Amino acid sequence: MAHASGFSRRTLLQTIALGALAGCAAGAGGGAAFAPGAIAPPVAPRIPFRIEQLGRVRDDPYRWMKFIPETGTREMRTLPEMIRTHLEAEAAYADAVLAPARKLQPEIIAQMVAQLPGNDAPPPIWAGDWAYSSHYPEGSEHAVYTRISAREGAAPEVLLDEAARAQGTAYYRTTGHQASPDHRYYAWAEDVIGNDRHRICMKDMTTAAVSVLVPEDAYGYGGLVFSPSSRFLFWIWRDDKNRPTRIYRTPVGGGEAVLVHEETNPALFMQIKRTAAGGYIAITLSGPDMSEVWLVPAEDETGAPRVVFPRRDKVRYEIEEWKEALLVLTDEGGAIDNKLLSMPAGAATPQETLVAHRPGSQILEVFPFEKALVRLERQDGLHQLILLFADGSEKVIGFDEAAYTLTVPQGQAYGAGACRITFQSPRLPVQWMDVDLETGALSLVQKSDRAGYDPDQYVVERVFAPAPDGASVPVTLLSRRGAARDGSMPCVLYGYGAYGVSSDPEFSVPALALVDRGWTYAIAHVRGGSERGRQWFLDGRRFSKRNSFTDFVACAEHLIDLGVTRKGAVVAYGLSAGGLLVAGAMNEAPHLWAGVIAQVPFVDMLNTMSDADHPLVPLFRPDWGDPLADPEAYDYMFSISPYENVQATAYPPLLCTSGLKDDRVGYWEAAKLVAEVRHTSTGAAPAILVLDADAGHQSSGGRGAQFQEMSLYWAFAELAVSGAL
Repeated sequence: MAHASGFSRRTLLQTIALGALAGCAAGAGGGAAFAPGAIAPPVAPRIPFRIEQLGRVRDDPYRWMKFIPETGTREMRTLPEMIRTHLEAEAAYADAVLAPARKLQPEIIAQMVAQLPGNDAPPPIWAGDWAYSSHYPEGSEHAVYTRISAREGAAPEVLLDEAARAQGTAYYRTTGHQASPDHRYYAWAEDVIGNDRHRICMKDMTTAAVSVLVPEDAYGYGGLVFSPSSRFLFWIWRDDKNRPTRIYRTPVGGGEAVLVHEETNPALFMQIKRTAAGGYIAITLSGPDMSEVWLVPAEDETGAPRVVFPRRDKVRYEIEEWKEALLVLTDEGGAIDNKLLSMPAGAATPQETLVAHRPGSQILEVFPFEKALVRLERQDGLHQLILLFADGSEKVIGFDEAAYTLTVPQGQAYGAGACRITFQSPRLPVQWMDVDLETGALSLVQKSDRAGYDPDQYVVERVFAPAPDGASVPVTLLSRRGAARDGSMPCVLYGYGAYGVSSDPEFSVPALALVDRGWTYAIAHVRGGSERGRQWFLDGRRFSKRNSFTDFVACAEHLIDLGVTRKGAVVAYGLSAGGLLVAGAMNEAPHLWAGVIAQVPFVDMLNTMSDADHPLVPLFRPDWGDPLADPEAYDYMFSISPYENVQATAYPPLLCTSGLKDDRVGYWEAAKLVAEVRHTSTGAAPAILVLDADAGHQSSGGRGAQFQEMSLYWAFAELAVSGAL
């Protein structure tokens, strides 16, 4: 279903009025105000911890910071005293050093409020005789999901009021919203802890009764779907290591859950969906380099799933349904950017190539409709939308913008006459458009512009930075029109560059607010992402991972050469694997950066990838290597892991954030890097840890709190560039 993407003005104005500073502080300790320099940084004890591995020996002096409870989730009160005391000291230090930043936050948040689109609730999407929508009520940080019948005079019906469900919880986030095919039921997954372990709830729209169909341990991200008959809900269960390993089928009226499929290979994750025409439940098991799909036919919903093609190493594929045939999107046979095949139902092998492999033109997704097959591609970093008709002819839908992002919302009817899409760029707020599935004509459904907003006051550009090995790295720039190119402007450089995930150039209120404060906002599309196809990803993974770091450094240096900014005025920003990127780039060129912002950063990679009990380690070994079994992988990882490679030189101001309940990237990774930088750096710049005791990897559950976080980052960046830290 469509989902509102913005913040209400009143919510953010209330955030300012109530004191956003408290929400931006570390959740670990108090919020006392200190003058900068009035408190010394915590000195973490260095306790030798000898690790022997593959004939190599290393010391991990901050190993004591890691704590995994035997049961339940991490809470500050249940941490070992030594860890709790240290994190409380970190919180007090962060409060003191960031006191000037908190004074800037209300002003920055006000600028974010000023840039909010006036109408950011998406238009309804029709499915049968119902239109589904969502919006953020004035004063709420949580969405309300609604539907309305096509009957004349019908009133909207509330499907889910997140604010009501969130009462009494410190954290609340939902995912997986969907209606049953017969429109009687509405289901969603909700996380009330912050650890991505969901419970699945369902509302019977005939009685308005809400039931908890799965009370705990469900996996909500692509992990629940109604059967074609609406009689069952298929859902994914997580084991005690937080891995999605089983699929169950539960009757919507209640009853015992029946095991449908179990996966014992920890290197494969699960997703389930209903194919576009409703003919199958598709169970996809996938890893970075291999996948396998099992189908449950609509005519036999309680039957055992059947495999389409048995798994093979280095072969990935996905399945959809169109024109009474199966669609196979695959990289088999060296088609690294994918090809699209058609296979009659019941056949053993594909019989027709619908779209041949074209290196550099990566097929990302296909969206079958009765009248046309819509596919989303990426060519040289830019999205393309293409309609394929039953006669084999195609229609390419073009967009005139230097950098932009397209999406195709879920939940659209197979028999629809138009395909709903969204279009946005760093200067253009989201626009919802319909693509006529017979002519390809575009029609504007709704804009999310605010009154008085002029996108022509901003400029979006793409430049290409030369990497040390000759690769050309795209960089997307957002700046005010007429911005100086004399090196006088500061710049935030964002990057991710891992797992083949692309950093698509989207509209961002925080980025726009930063630009209005005299900055340039830049996105470095480094190797490790898929902006330039799958080879771009392969050239930034495993034994080529350092390319991501040197690409990022090259992007900063190129912006300096162009006069976009200057040395000492670039702040690096990345989250999760992007935190690894910016920390790696910080080690590569410590003197290049004015500051570094690493949000929930994956920076203790060698120790994490050496933890066989970590739920994500088996899945991501193809990306990083296996330091437990492969000496070459160990040596390479040891040479690039940020925690192991801090240098005895002056480091820039460093801000690391983490969530205590994060099960993907443990809070200790950021804590250990901060301690190591503080110990090894020869300079006086601060290394700061901000810990949210109520959050996991997804950061704060409330949407207003996310703006508070970004305002803290921008305030830190301004202080870093000005030399006030």
